[in-house]
Amino acid sequence: MTTRTASRPRERLIAAAKELTYSQGVGVGVDAILKEANVARRSLYEHFGGKDGLIAEVLRVTTAEDEELFRTTMRAAGDDPRVRLLSIFDMLAEVIETPDFRGCRYLSADLALTDPDHPAHRITREYRERVHELLEEELVKAGHQQPASAADQLMLLIDGTLAAGVTKPHTDPARLARQLADQVIGPRRS
Repeated sequence: MTTRTASRPRERLIAAAKELTYSQGVGVGVDAILKEANVARRSLYEHFGGKDGLIAEVLRVTTAEDEELFRTTMRAAGDDPRVRLLSIFDMLAEVIETPDFRGCRYLSADLALTDPDHPAHRITREYRERVHELLEEELVKAGHQQPASAADQLMLLIDGTLAAGVTKPHTDPARLARQLADQVIGPRRS
């Protein structure tokens, strides 16, 4: 028996929606998700109340994973806050090079979901706020004079890197963004 058929319907729905909403966008049909998950439509409504609830849960799961990826990347870079911040762009370069890279899941969802009250928007906004706080904390440690503003700039560079990574894949956007991030962070403080 495979893991896919052995897991429970809720987990199979999340796994299928995670894969399909990334590869095809949040507009992917419910039938495709149900087929990939090998579950009945009733399971979708029992566990998530519908497709919107499933999308929101997928975003909750992936934002937690991606936030941890930022933290892990920065921890692995050592103790220097400057190096830790720049390591994010090295990680993004690796992400962009993966064969299944399709851009930023959160930017795609925000653009595709036109209802401003869709629960996905709150989840992506809160995720960006947490990443911003993480960046700002490092900038404070680095002695930056305007850490909140610099964190805004780094967030823009991260979003731009992911967008350019899918729309202009051979332009090495992570390297270019890293150079700009180096300027935003500023010189090493003694």
